[in-house]
Order: sequence, then C-alpha cells, then structure tokens
Amino acid sequence: MPASSSTSEIVAAMRSARRIAVVAHVRPDGDAVGSILGLALSLRAMGKEVIALLEDGVPENLAFLPGTDTIIQPGSAPLNVDLAIALDTATHERIGERCKALLDPAPMLVNIDHHPTNPGYGTLNHIDATSPATGQIIYNLLSEHGLPIDDAVRQNLFIAISTDTGSFQFSSTNARTHRIVAEMIEAGLDTARLATLVYQSCPLRRLDLMRAMLNEMQFRADGRIASWQLTQKLMDDIGMLPGDTEGLIDTLRMIDSVVSCVIFEDVPGGKVRISARSKDARLDVSTICGQFGGGGHRMASGARMRGPIGEAAEKFLQVLEHEVRRID
Repeated sequence: MPASSSTSEIVAAMRSARRIAVVAHVRPDGDAVGSILGLALSLRAMGKEVIALLEDGVPENLAFLPGTDTIIQPGSAPLNVDLAIALDTATHERIGERCKALLDPAPMLVNIDHHPTNPGYGTLNHIDATSPATGQIIYNLLSEHGLPIDDAVRQNLFIAISTDTGSFQFSSTNARTHRIVAEMIEAGLDTARLATLVYQSCPLRRLDLMRAMLNEMQFRADGRIASWQLTQKLMDDIGMLPGDTEGLIDTLRMIDSVVSCVIFEDVPGGKVRISARSKDARLDVSTICGQFGGGGHRMASGARMRGPIGEAAEKFLQVLEHEVRRID
C-alpha cells in the first residue's frame, strides 16, 4: 500500500481549488453515492464550484438522497477543473472510461479510499484500509478540519457508512463508526427514516430476483460455499435496473453452513462480474479475486472474468473451494 497523504494536504488542495470534480466507481453503491454527495455538498457550502460525476448515474434505490439531482453522467464537453477527487474507487480505471477521459487533464487527482488493494493512483492518496467505508473517511475529514456538515451531508454519509458496513454488522465496523452515528443523531439526523428508505422500500422486481436466487442457488464444499449465476436472460425477464442486486449476496451469506458466497453476473461485452464474500477471517477472498484480476477487502471482494457465465463460475469456484477446504 502506498504512503498515505495527510488529510491536511488534501484539505489544502480543496481550499485552493475553485472548480472541483468529484467522482466514484462504476455501478455505484451506497458508499460511492453517499461519499461523493457528502463531500460535494460540503464543498459547495464552502463556495466551491463542484461537478459530481458517475459513469453509470445514480441507481434508483438511492435516488432519495439529497443532491442526487446534481449528479451528472459524463458527456463529451471538457470539464476544465482545478482538482479531481476520486472516492471509493480501488483502481483508476474503475471510475469508468468516459469519466477517466474527462478527468485525465486535471492538474491534480486526489484519491480517497478504504480498499487495501488500492495502488495509490492519485497525485495525493489517502487510503485507510481500517475504515469500514469511504463515507467514514469523508466524515472524519470534514469534522476534523471544520468543513461544513449539515443535515444533507449527514444523510449521505450515514447511508454511505450504513450500507458498506452491512447496517453495522460487518467485522470492519469499529468504535469510531458508532461514535459518528451517535454524533449524527445528536445533531438531529433521522436515521430511522433513512433506514426505512434504503432497507425497506424495494420494488417488487427485487423480490423476483431474490426468489430466482433462492430457487437457483448452488452449494459445494459440503455446503460451505453458496453461489448463484445471474444471467442476462433473467435480468431481461424481470426488467432489472441498476441497484436491484444490492445486498442480495447477504441472503446467501446468512446461511449457517456457509463460509463463502459468490454471485456471478452477466455484464456487457461477454464479461462476468464476480462478487465474493467471506465469513471466516482465515479466508481472504481478495487474494482469490486477485488471481482473476480483481481485488477489494479480505471479507468482501470482486473481479471480472471472460464469459460465458457457467465457465467463469466453475473456474472461480474451483479455486475458492480449494481455499475453503484448506481452512478445515
């Protein structure tokens, strides 16, 4: 892991910039959307001109967050920014081809992330692998340096932290995480309302996806590995939209015998997206995903492989099963 730049250096770069672009990874999740909006809203309150970018736009399940209407998808017009900030994005390419092309001319790139596999692709890099969410890093940065934090900022950063900690269930959740949420509640944040919106307001097609997963899930290694293959045909039949699969893997993860679970998903270009989870600290799924060009966290990681989906799944599961059996 590269040497980490101090938050003081990063805040100095923010203060000196006039026009700032903030971006996160393709197929954004709650941490990505919440982090870029939390930071963007704070920077705007400082008087900065801020462009919030997402290659794939905002998924429907997060559209309730304040400020989502200001997030744009990249076009062809140059941005001419003084500073670009990439959040929650483990590799430079993960911000997306169009976003990368627009932001490459920026004179400075700040890279803020919590993925331990992040190589440090920015001019300034702040990688904190002990943080359970990038949203927690952003909250700490804002609060430590006295930058604006209002209710809209809190809403976004709460969702960032809550979703990336599995609603505070994952082992990465630490004492600081709970103190941050306590500070937010003391400041008046309605966390119950936000939890209802993000966890209890899903469209029927998401339950159709879950039903298909429960019907089609497969097991190996004596029930210690659960997997599912999400095909393009099923996506088309259900009318799946971006964000509909968020958290589905946790249903596989809750099975008592399971120590690792994987979802394989068809993506454009004949590729297969892999999402892997571990319930045993001895099983590092980031190293397994790393064998297939991916990475992430020890207990939650991902990769992309060449299809077709059945062949990719078998290749990955053979390696995973070997590692699972080693921890017996």
